[in-house]
Amino acid sequence: MKVTIVFENHAGYRKGLIGYHGFSALVEHNGYKVLVDTGTDGGVLLNNMRELNIDPKDIDALFITHGHYDHTGGLKALLEARGKPLDVYAHPGIFERRIALKPRRREIGIPFTREELEELGARFHLSDKPQEFLPGFMSSGEIERTTWDRAVGYFPDGKKDPVRDDIALIVKAEKGIMVISGCGHSGIINIARHAIKLSGEKILALIGGFHLKGANKKILEDAVRELKKLDIKKLYPGHCTGLEEFAYLYSRFGNVEGIYVGKEIKI
Repeated sequence: MKVTIVFENHAGYRKGLIGYHGFSALVEHNGYKVLVDTGTDGGVLLNNMRELNIDPKDIDALFITHGHYDHTGGLKALLEARGKPLDVYAHPGIFERRIALKPRRREIGIPFTREELEELGARFHLSDKPQEFLPGFMSSGEIERTTWDRAVGYFPDGKKDPVRDDIALIVKAEKGIMVISGCGHSGIINIARHAIKLSGEKILALIGGFHLKGANKKILEDAVRELKKLDIKKLYPGHCTGLEEFAYLYSRFGNVEGIYVGKEIKI
């Protein structure tokens, strides 16, 4: 199994790669290529794919972790570059209209309509239930929240958005599972617990956004304590985790490694 970081806040050490706020990763396993999220900007996504020798036409499926712009903004450009249908797996709530109020009122949902994406070849498979959509690739479905979450934003009517569409990709390896969290709005502890409960396997790698930026000390202490209890082999935090929060995990969890555009993780 190999994971290649395609879109991330920070670029790696290869000329030509671009770092930009957002997240996307390519998972290669069992002969399949699954792209997780598409980052914020289609131009940046396609540039990084080209530099990393990833052909949009070779992708077998797209998995969307949730319907925020920084995870879906590259979707239209990806479909246009691909030029043929693409199966897209996600939660039914991804097309909810959502807004942020700080630092100003702004739209933070998917910046395209479902109809225009379908015209470009997107074939949406939307479910809030766990499902194996390719051999070894499973959607977590809606995540059970038994402790704190990290939901952000509002609906246009002013109600807080629980970001119920925040799901994770679970990939089954020989000796355990790999879990990719796009932003961790469901709470990184909840995501890890849910993945273990669904699969009955231990987590070899937990990768992606943990959404700990700005978290108070209690939440950080909870995260370290509970993730240690779950005996997760390695953490790869990025995107919305936060630099100071990453340093906290690194100093107290132990087996932590950062991610950047171009990084390859082999399991």
